[in-house]
Amino acid sequence: MQLHIEREQQKKIPNARQRPGTMSERIPVKDVSPVQIHKPDSREHDNNYSPRSHIYVRAVKGPLETFRRYFGFFFLALFALLPWLRYNGHQAILLDIGEQRFNIFGLTLWPQDLTILAWIFIIGAFALFFVTTFAGRVWCGFLCPQTTWTYMYVWFEEKIEGSRHQRMKLDERSMDFDKFWRKSLKHLCWWLVAILTSLTFVGYFTPVDTLFVEFFTLQTGFWVSLWVWFFAVCTYGNAGWMREIMCTHICPYARFQSVMFDKDTFTVTYDTNRGEKRGPRGRKVSREALAADGVGDCIDCSLCVQVCPTGIDIRNGLQYECINCGACVDACNGVMDKMGYPKGLISYTTETKVKGGHTHIVRPKLVGYAVVLLVMVGFLALDLFTRIPLDVDIIRDRNQLYRETNDGLVENVYTLKILNKSQQDGRYFITVEGLDGHRLTGNREFTVHSGEVYVEPISVAIDPYQLESSIVEIRIKVQSLDDEDLNVVAPTKFLYR
Repeated sequence: MQLHIEREQQKKIPNARQRPGTMSERIPVKDVSPVQIHKPDSREHDNNYSPRSHIYVRAVKGPLETFRRYFGFFFLALFALLPWLRYNGHQAILLDIGEQRFNIFGLTLWPQDLTILAWIFIIGAFALFFVTTFAGRVWCGFLCPQTTWTYMYVWFEEKIEGSRHQRMKLDERSMDFDKFWRKSLKHLCWWLVAILTSLTFVGYFTPVDTLFVEFFTLQTGFWVSLWVWFFAVCTYGNAGWMREIMCTHICPYARFQSVMFDKDTFTVTYDTNRGEKRGPRGRKVSREALAADGVGDCIDCSLCVQVCPTGIDIRNGLQYECINCGACVDACNGVMDKMGYPKGLISYTTETKVKGGHTHIVRPKLVGYAVVLLVMVGFLALDLFTRIPLDVDIIRDRNQLYRETNDGLVENVYTLKILNKSQQDGRYFITVEGLDGHRLTGNREFTVHSGEVYVEPISVAIDPYQLESSIVEIRIKVQSLDDEDLNVVAPTKFLYR
């Protein structure tokens, strides 16, 4: 090949050797062997296209799995019990979209309090960024509802259909009575969990105590029933059928989480230097003898693949499909115990440590996320601390700017809209500031129920000879009679001519 190229170059430039300095006599050529492409054998597949192979997750025991289960049970119980809590005689958490009112224990949020909701979402985002930078996708592996409900559905599979090997054999055989009743019971349990999950979730947005009674007595309205069945179908489909597809193809977090990773992020990692080269061996063969022959600690049992909920092989390196659940860590440590090898062939570690360096916990990116997170929490606390549970809106009469009364006074008409954003009824009193000698007509003292918008028309009149200009800046003050520190002063204008 090299000789052929040199001859071709000589044909194109015949005088290259007679002209020194214009071109070297030999052109360096790198010999590249052709890449061998391994095409799949179509004879091994029954279908021309298969979106995925079904993943049969194997049960695993270990400290990480125990912690993940108890951690998931805690937040699952929290999710199920929170709608049933009562506070001051009403549902503690009720996100009433129809009434545009969110009750969260003693706090009531209205559309005017959108900034508080924005701060909560921003804090959640930066908390996720901080945790991901430090410990990878632990949210996905330990707290994500998709993972929690998927493991719950897999638990029903194990109890009804058997172990991983038994489930594979069950799916391979033709339908018979044993397979029929097992499959039917499994899907029945899945649907029951999906319906209870959906009812609980909808119970955050509508009174939960009446929701359950009306649903099971077939008395719910059209929209409530629609949303209950919609979320039930989503739960059943996501946790029962889609499973890892949600984590690997639909969830956007899997796509951008690698941006937050660095060499000091703790992720589930396979120690290649220690494990390779891998291969089966007997327990009686000493580890030292195997190491002398270049054989590593990995016995190639593939248990790390069988317990993975997304079906990846962690030995191929860090992959975006890995959700950092640690199932492969428990499986591998169990094998290492049986072989008499030290644990940690697969572990939560960093790229820096694997390469023999020292992991830096405190680093600029992590500190930056922590600082921004604390600042956002400070803004939320400030917003909550300075929030006034009373809102006043003043609307001037649009028909005429002013009018003259029979007794010669100039009168302006206003409409007050007073929103009581607290969870208790309140008594209020109206005064006008900045206009000496005025006369106020209207109901000056009134009661506004919790969450009610009270509308009160008032008129302000004054002798025109007391006005210094045609436009006077005035202030209408709404004072609480129950709390002397609670008041709102709304500016407006008094017009004449």
